[in-house]
Amino acid sequence: MKKSLWQKIKAFIRKWMSAKVIPNMVINSWRVFFYRLCGYNIGKNVFIGMRCYLDDLEPSMFTAEDNVVISYGVFFACHGRNQRHTPITIKNGAYIGMRATVISGKNGITIGENAIIGAASLVNKDVPAGVTAVGVPCRIIKNAQEGN
Repeated sequence: MKKSLWQKIKAFIRKWMSAKVIPNMVINSWRVFFYRLCGYNIGKNVFIGMRCYLDDLEPSMFTAEDNVVISYGVFFACHGRNQRHTPITIKNGAYIGMRATVISGKNGITIGENAIIGAASLVNKDVPAGVTAVGVPCRIIKNAQEGN
C-alpha cells in the first residue's frame, strides 16, 4: 500500500519528535505527554529519563504500564534485520537502570512486574516478575520470592 504525502509527513514528524526532540525535554511530564501523543502506550506515574530511545517505527509496540521507572539513556528496539516488529511490554513497578538496552527479538519481550534491570544490561529475553537481572546478556541474580 502506497502512503500519501500527508502520511509520509506525519511519519517524519513523529520520528523526528521521538528521536530528536522528546528525549531532550527537561521535564518528565512533557516527555511522557509527547511520547503518548506519538502513539506509545504509557501508563500512570511513569518516569522516562532523558536521552532514551524508544523505537520510532512502531510506537504502538511499546507498552510501559503504571509506576515504571526508565532511567537515563535506555535504548528500546522493536525490530531487527530480517525481523518483523514485535512488542516490548514493561509491567507495573518495573525499574530499568541507565543505559540498558532492550531488544524485543523475534517473539517480543516482557519485563515482569517489579523486576529490576541493572544499568548497562542487555535484555534480549523475558524477565520474570520480582527479579533483579544484570549483565550482557542479562541474567537473574536475585529473586525476591526466594530471598536470594
